[in-house]
Amino acid sequence: MLKLIIGMSRKKNNTYRINTVKEAKAIAQLYIKQADLQNVVKFGLPEIDDRYDIWRVPILALDDTKIGEIVIDAVTSFIDNNKSTQKEVLENRLLGRKTNTKSRRKSNCTPKISMLANTIREGDSEKLLKDMPNECIDLIFTSPPYFNAKPEYADYLSYEEYLLKMKKIIHECHRVLNEGRFFVINVSPVLLRRSSRNESSKRIAVPFDFHRLFIEEDFEFIDDIIWEKPEGAGWATGRGRRFSADRNPLQYKPVPVTEYVLVYRKKSDRLIDWLIRRHPDQEALKESKIVGDYDVTNIWKLPPAHNKNHPAVFPLELAEKVIRYYSIKNDVVMDPFAGTGTVGKAAIRMGRRFALLEKDPKYVELMIKDFDKYTKELSINWVNISCDNDNLF
Repeated sequence: MLKLIIGMSRKKNNTYRINTVKEAKAIAQLYIKQADLQNVVKFGLPEIDDRYDIWRVPILALDDTKIGEIVIDAVTSFIDNNKSTQKEVLENRLLGRKTNTKSRRKSNCTPKISMLANTIREGDSEKLLKDMPNECIDLIFTSPPYFNAKPEYADYLSYEEYLLKMKKIIHECHRVLNEGRFFVINVSPVLLRRSSRNESSKRIAVPFDFHRLFIEEDFEFIDDIIWEKPEGAGWATGRGRRFSADRNPLQYKPVPVTEYVLVYRKKSDRLIDWLIRRHPDQEALKESKIVGDYDVTNIWKLPPAHNKNHPAVFPLELAEKVIRYYSIKNDVVMDPFAGTGTVGKAAIRMGRRFALLEKDPKYVELMIKDFDKYTKELSINWVNISCDNDNLF
């Protein structure tokens, strides 16, 4: 009967990534492992609900009593945390106790301090994030890989595949990010050059698609900061040259000299004032106060950065600004697309820790060499280094 149901679901939607009981159980096992309950629970028979394109995986106590379920999106393979039974509820049911989870949450009135050490990890961010502890990161700042903007980035068969990959990474970032903390992303529209003179170039509005992904993954939008570069910086794209020469109407295309720095916050019923008032290290908070001049408006004027080893780096000053405004000293700042490690360098300069994830071994090797020298100069004892087959956590 189950095989018949699965067959029917495939006919309805052939884009499912989770198609079998075995695959559903493998995803559910990750959820149980993160809750540290793998030795005290087991699974019932997973079922597909093709009305909503979801899998339901029953969670059983060892005596076969059902104590909850895990809900998995069959299309994306994401666990729906809002519909799945929470760890605290599972623990209460295992112990046979009734607890008002809302009141317990209110009694936990101190923000968490992450114990994560400075870390560089080599591998696919989506995989590496899965074995990181819940709520171990205090700020995420990154610039995602471009979608096929340059030959070295042509890793995706379609734009939809690219967005799905980014959605999976944002999904895992939400889990590892501490309550009420910020995810800041530097992103801009991407120019796809024309393949022949009979076609026109296309510009993809990537920031607006990323906004949708963040909202779907339970982040709230906070700010749109505009990074403005010097006027000559955008001419390298070639955009606007035709109009400059001919001045014909309908051909107008302005030269892009801006990028977005979009600020999102992990949804929480706690106000930011709570994070400040109740922070366990008030001395670090005091040392993190913004002194002197600061950016009053959402227009940040910064020159672009260049690195012979990487085709798309953002300036160190941009990372420093983000870290200064959206974190506290000794916080852990993560970049899931670390490149040559600009975020890590900025974190060290600002008195923060870092977690850098990068899949290209060439960039990881450059980071390690660079950071070894950089940290010795600052007398810092650092750093955990691993590949995606290693589990540091």
